[in-house]
Amino acid sequence: MEANVPGNGHEHGRDTRSRLRELALQLFAEQGYEKTSLREIAEHLGVTKAALYYYFKSKEDIVRSLVEDYVSDLDGLIAWAQQQPHTAKTREQIVTRYLDIVANGSAVFRMLHQNQAAVSGLASAKERGEVFKERFDALVDLLAGPDASLHDQVRAASCLMSVSFGCMRYEPRAASPDELRAALLDVALELADAGRQHASPRA
Repeated sequence: MEANVPGNGHEHGRDTRSRLRELALQLFAEQGYEKTSLREIAEHLGVTKAALYYYFKSKEDIVRSLVEDYVSDLDGLIAWAQQQPHTAKTREQIVTRYLDIVANGSAVFRMLHQNQAAVSGLASAKERGEVFKERFDALVDLLAGPDASLHDQVRAASCLMSVSFGCMRYEPRAASPDELRAALLDVALELADAGRQHASPRA
């Protein structure tokens, strides 16, 4: 076993932290958050429990770390989109990049969904919900554009939700990730652009 992971070098330490998170995510998904212990995660990876504590003090710390990576990716997309002109090309890139972020984070969200009862009781659960809401609202505003009508805001929200829901719901049914990505992108881009081709419905 690695008796002292922190002393093994920065790159090795970063790799160990990454492997700890990947293994924890796998075990949380396979046997449940509550039934997985930190000791079990350490044993599966072949490190001491003390070494694991160097990176994560609790299972909640691991969940928080996984979510923070996803939020960081969303923040990067938002910061980029805020610097772009509001054009059809920008909308296409926002949707495409959002799809890639959601697809890369789908394993985390499946785990959160499968362990909803357990993780909803964590201290970070309320904060996590607010953080996701803030990022979602920001992306809707960027996608819909300045001074957007309610109609276009709803369309933009529907576009993003189709991506999030589709990744979770249809991943097991798709023949390949590429097939699912193409289908989701086609539907989402249609939603993102349709509002620019047709007048909003009369009240």
